[in-house]
Amino acid sequence: MSGSVPVVVENAVQIAGNFLERSGEITDGYEAGQFLVMTRGKMLAGERRQLMLANQAINAYRKSKPEVA
Repeated sequence: MSGSVPVVVENAVQIAGNFLERSGEITDGYEAGQFLVMTRGKMLAGERRQLMLANQAINAYRKSKPEVA
């Protein structure tokens, strides 16, 4: 799938948010949304594959959360 960089990144963030929501990993929707929007700006360097960008956003979100014992 090709598209402009902002569209690809925006779609990747949406995919990541949907995945995290469905998996039950989001406890605060506002906080998660803010985190993913901030992550979007960091995702503009190099990678252009939408699913790879989504995976990067998911991993970044997971790393930002404390481990649950």
